[in-house]
Amino acid sequence: MSRKESPEINAGSMADIAFLLLIFYLVTTTMTVDSGIARKIPEKQKNPTDLDINERNILEVNINKNNQLFVDGKIIQLKELKQIAINFIDNGGGLDINKNNCDWCTGKRDKSSSDHPSKAIISIKTDRLINYETYISSLNILNSAYTHLRNKLAVKLHNRNYESLLEDFNTSNNSDKNIQEKIKLIREKYPLLLSETEINN
Repeated sequence: MSRKESPEINAGSMADIAFLLLIFYLVTTTMTVDSGIARKIPEKQKNPTDLDINERNILEVNINKNNQLFVDGKIIQLKELKQIAINFIDNGGGLDINKNNCDWCTGKRDKSSSDHPSKAIISIKTDRLINYETYISSLNILNSAYTHLRNKLAVKLHNRNYESLLEDFNTSNNSDKNIQEKIKLIREKYPLLLSETEINN
């Protein structure tokens, strides 16, 4: 009696199956992507104009490679930065470009500090070797200083804070013109003027 030989398994299609499985996993797998920082770089101007900015209207925040903050030549703690920024922005020590007083400012009106919120520029200068955490924390604190001032003004003008106006505007799918005008007015009175540069070593 002759023994039957078992037929060989055709392995030629195994590569195709593996390839299909690989494609399946690539298509169905979700990957987390770092969103980064939501900041817009201003567009380059065709005809840049030389701005005559008074030194007192610039608050320099320097962060060195040891993650130390220098403001007005003094080393400060990160927790002090918010109040320093608020005092600077809300000083109201002079006039805006249209020669108007800041009648909503509640600062000390110090002549050696910023003239008007529309002129108060905060310049952040960082060393290339600083910790990313220190940089982000500094930006967050400066942004929170603007939010604090905008909240205070919104409560004074509309009996509700700026953040709640933003929430209502977003839930209305950016269609409520009344809220939009209120937000625009508050942003005009406290414009976000942040300048970021790198310290030249």
